[in-house]
Amino acid sequence: MKMPSQKWLLYICLLLSGFALAVIFYLFTSQLSHTTDTIKGIFTALQPIFLGIIMTYLLYPLSNNFEQVMLRWGIRKKLARLVSVLSSAIFLVFLFFLFGYLVLPELISSITALLANFNGMLNEFLQRTSAILATLDLPAETITEQWKLAAEKFTAWLQNDLINTLLSITSGLFSVAKVAMNLIFGIFVMVYLLLSRDQFIGQSKKTLYAFCRNRKACSVVLDSVRQINQIFGGFLTGKVIDSLIIGVICFVSLSLLNIPYTMIISVVVGVTNIIPVFGPFIGAIPCAFLLLLTDPAKCLVFIIFIIILQQIDGNIIGPMILGDSTGLPAFWVLFSLLLFQYLLGFWGMIVGVPLFASFYYLIKQLVNYLLKQRELPVSSLDYTFIDRVTEDGTPLYLSPKTKKSFVHLFKKHKKEAIPEKPEQDPDSPAEP
Repeated sequence: MKMPSQKWLLYICLLLSGFALAVIFYLFTSQLSHTTDTIKGIFTALQPIFLGIIMTYLLYPLSNNFEQVMLRWGIRKKLARLVSVLSSAIFLVFLFFLFGYLVLPELISSITALLANFNGMLNEFLQRTSAILATLDLPAETITEQWKLAAEKFTAWLQNDLINTLLSITSGLFSVAKVAMNLIFGIFVMVYLLLSRDQFIGQSKKTLYAFCRNRKACSVVLDSVRQINQIFGGFLTGKVIDSLIIGVICFVSLSLLNIPYTMIISVVVGVTNIIPVFGPFIGAIPCAFLLLLTDPAKCLVFIIFIIILQQIDGNIIGPMILGDSTGLPAFWVLFSLLLFQYLLGFWGMIVGVPLFASFYYLIKQLVNYLLKQRELPVSSLDYTFIDRVTEDGTPLYLSPKTKKSFVHLFKKHKKEAIPEKPEQDPDSPAEP
C-alpha cells in the first residue's frame, strides 16, 4: 500500500525543519562568544527604548490621572492627552535636574570625604574604646581586633557594594554625552508611547483575538494581564514614591538634628527602603556603624530616629500609598526576597516580590478554576478538617477527637468546616 503524497510531504518538512534547527543550534554553540557579543550589542543599541518603556510604565499613572482631571474640566481629549504627557515629561526632567544638580555632587563629595577620613575616624574610635575598656579592666585587644574586622567589612561594603550599587543606578543616567543622549531619546520614546498608548493597547488585543480562537481564554488572559499590571504598577510606583518621601524626610530631619554625612545616609535609607521587609535594616545598619565611628551619641539619636521613621512609614505612609498591592502573605514575601536576591542580587530584591506575587496570582486562579470544574469548595479553610474526598465528590471529615484538637485554632470557622454530628438512630447499637 502506497503512502499518500501529503504524508510524504509532511515527513519531508519535519525532516528539513529538524535539520535546520540542528544547524542553527550548532552555529549558536560554536560561535557562542560572538553571539553573546551580538546580543549585548543589540541590548546596548536599544537602551533608549528600554529606558523609555520603564519611564512610561512609572509615569503612566501620573499622566493618566492628570488627563482624567482635565477631561472632567471639559477639555478635549486630544488636548488633555497632549498636556498631560508633556507635563509628565517636564516633571521627569525636573527630577533628573534636581538629582544631578543638588543630590549627585553632594553625594560624591560626601563619599570622597568619608573615604579620605575613614582611617583617622577608625583609629580615633579604637583609641577611645581601648581607654574605656582599660578603665573597666576588660580585655581591650580582643575587642579592638573584632572592631577592626568589622571596620574592614564596612570599608569593603562602602568601597564595593554601596558605590557599585549607586553607580549601577546612576551610570545609565549620568555618564557624559552617550548616556545623556540615551536619556533624551528615552524621554522622546516615553512621550511617544504615552501619546499613542491607546493604539498600542488596541494592537495587542487585536493580535490576541487573531491568534486565539477561544474567546473565553482571551478574556482570562486579559484579566490576568490587568491583575499583573496592577500588582507590578501598584508595587513599583508606590515603592518609588514611598522611598522618595522617606529619603526627603530623612534628609530634612537629619539636617535639623545636625547628623554628619546626611546626604549619604538619606540616599542609602531612601534607596534601600524600596526593598520590602529587609530594606530598612539593610540601609540603617551600615549608616549606624558609620555614625558610631564618628560620634556614638549621634549614632544613638539616629537609631531612635530610624525606628520612629520606620514605624511612621509602616503604619501610615506605606499603607496610604501601597495598600495591599501584592496580596502576598508574609511568608511568601520573605520567600520571594531570599529567592530573587540569590538569582538577581539587589535588583531581584526590588522586583522579586511583585514578580512572585504575579506567579502566585496565576497559580491561585488556576487552582480555583480546576476546583470549580470538579464542583469542590474554593476556600482553603473548607479543607482544614477534610480527611479525603470520595470519587463522587463527597468530603469525608476527620474523626471527632482530631477535630476537637483543632477547634481552638479555628473557632470562627468551626460551624462551617465541622459538620454537626448526626443524631444517633435509636435502633442502632450504642457506640462503646
